[in-house]
Amino acid sequence: MFSLRRGNVSGFLHGCRKAFSLQQNFSLVNVKLKWVKDSVLDRVVSGQGDLKAACFLVSIISSAPSHSLPVYSLTKHRGQLGLPLDLKLSTFLRRYPTIFHEYHILDSGGTRVPSFQLTPEALDLHQEEQNAIDQNRNDLVERLCKLLMLTKDRSLPFQTIDQLKWDLGLPYQYHDSLVLHHPYKFCLVRFPDDRVGLKLRFWDDQLAISQLQRKAPQEELEHGCLRFPVGFTRGFGLKRKSMVWLEEWQKLPYTSPYVDPSSLDVRTDVSEKRIVGVFHELLHLTLEKKTERKNVSNLRTALRLPQKFTKVFERHPGVFYISKKCDTQTVVLREGYDRGELQEKHALVSVRAKYARLMKRGFLERSMGLHRNNEESVEEEEIIWVSSIQE
Repeated sequence: MFSLRRGNVSGFLHGCRKAFSLQQNFSLVNVKLKWVKDSVLDRVVSGQGDLKAACFLVSIISSAPSHSLPVYSLTKHRGQLGLPLDLKLSTFLRRYPTIFHEYHILDSGGTRVPSFQLTPEALDLHQEEQNAIDQNRNDLVERLCKLLMLTKDRSLPFQTIDQLKWDLGLPYQYHDSLVLHHPYKFCLVRFPDDRVGLKLRFWDDQLAISQLQRKAPQEELEHGCLRFPVGFTRGFGLKRKSMVWLEEWQKLPYTSPYVDPSSLDVRTDVSEKRIVGVFHELLHLTLEKKTERKNVSNLRTALRLPQKFTKVFERHPGVFYISKKCDTQTVVLREGYDRGELQEKHALVSVRAKYARLMKRGFLERSMGLHRNNEESVEEEEIIWVSSIQE
């Protein structure tokens, strides 16, 4: 049986550190860290299940000339709502009567069609949201610029940006409300697969500084070995070997996500640290320091990442947490939260919290029978509504 005395332990750990240091620079160390449930961060994710869909629908309805739309017009936008396929859109809208008021119109065949308009409270909240967007317009434009600067050609298809627009805080119709107002910054491009996208015209050195670089101590900046903030779920048992590996990994050179990584060997821990840096920066661009895993799964080529790049989420549970709530996987940046509280609250986050409270109140009131559909609409009034509805 082999035993380690105190002196031997010190020498053993020193040998491990030296071996890891050499291996990390020339290969990818095979270290597996287990996933441990974090109930606090799970609550952060599960508490916003329907919020994105509701806010998007508010934006869509408010943009209609009559501030109301029949359900068949709203169905055209279903692809961006993220709702389960087996959930009828009208059923979702009826869940939240404090946001959406239902009435009926007659179609050309005389059939009653469900239609929805915003309640006075929802209209007030939407106006507050628009005010927050106007007051933070430069910040939102900057987030979009930095997202494009993370990519190889400073460009992304609109389809990819659309998947991230909620997390970035971009308006639902950001093409019209933001992009068109900055023609000197953005232009349209067509990709080889015929998709249309957005391109940042010019590189901005002032924006090409990552959040990690902004907050790093001067000593780390001078040596170029920046450390990521790390925290683990209570009860996470980190083995000694993993602790040594992680400590040596933190000492590896940091490659800015805004720098061309073509000189890095993708089979090394140095390259992996760059990948962690890319997603650390991407999540910092989001309002709530989280996004669904599927939103980044198609960014491999654009961000110049190797195959199976999302494995860094599992290999670095101290930096990222993967929540499996709401029938999806959501990547959360741990340092963005302290005991479940978002550390940096954007004005739009505060507005969204008000939407969530209004939705919760409506859901509870409806379950108590306080909201019932008004089926006593006069037919003449319904015909007037039909003539005013704009798809």
